[in-house]
Amino acid sequence: MSNGRKDAYNMKTYYELMKWQVLALAIGFMPSGRVAAAELSGGFSAARQLYEERRYAEAREIFQRLACDQPDNVELNFYLGRLALWFDDDKAALSHLQKAAQIAPQEARIHNALGDAYGLVAQKAGLLAKLGWARKCLAAYEAAVALEPQKPAHRWSLLGYYCMAPRIAGGGSEKALTQAEEIRRLDPVGGRIAFATLYLCERKPAAAFAQFDDVLRENENDFLALYQIGRCAALSGEQLERGRAALERCLTLSPPRGDGMPTLASTHHRLGNILEKMGDRAGAQGHYAAAVKMLPDFRAEKETLKN
Repeated sequence: MSNGRKDAYNMKTYYELMKWQVLALAIGFMPSGRVAAAELSGGFSAARQLYEERRYAEAREIFQRLACDQPDNVELNFYLGRLALWFDDDKAALSHLQKAAQIAPQEARIHNALGDAYGLVAQKAGLLAKLGWARKCLAAYEAAVALEPQKPAHRWSLLGYYCMAPRIAGGGSEKALTQAEEIRRLDPVGGRIAFATLYLCERKPAAAFAQFDDVLRENENDFLALYQIGRCAALSGEQLERGRAALERCLTLSPPRGDGMPTLASTHHRLGNILEKMGDRAGAQGHYAAAVKMLPDFRAEKETLKN
């Protein structure tokens, strides 16, 4: 967590750097009518399917309904906690994830999500309280890595923290470098993105772009590499035309499947970022609208750099 690393990077950028795929809301279920009765009767599996489809508001309704009868269920608290993070509900996120961690203290994914919750609280806390919450965030991320050291997702959380947190809160570029190297060891493709993330944080955009040059020389239609070029452009403000062309190419391709992968919605969002930087506000608005149309629950500002 951070009370802001160096001038230009605020907390919103910090959340992009984190490897979250966090998601939806809090306690107090009131059916909206959007969730069919058949889906409610399907229980957890139906909610989980909606969650994976990124239909977070609908998934939340079912999870909340189930939690009324099973308030101490670890899985329900885990998903409701992640969904609360998606909707910036720090109180609900803490409530659900702290309960889940107490019940299942050896679950690394719960500690990682709890770190996200502490981070969200730190973002909203007053100046004097930020440091304490940031240290809780770091401790939770470290616990997740200790429990599952071979899981890149947990190391992504530490990478984001180390990049953005001040040294007094345990941050530092040398620590971030260690995590980037570990991610590369565990996942070479993810390692390129991790180093690009680190270089963007260090204001070295040319080095970030260069992480994907070899990939695109071998395959000019590699969706993930093209997306990352666009992301680098959108975040750094450099090579905007190249980033725009890369993302427009992505819109003609099929995105990779899997948790944490970029979607066409996130591609439209990044195109909007680039057009905004180029002064084309109308074009940017069109792409933002396209992102929301494709994914009504899209919270682009919470997407990780890895996405």
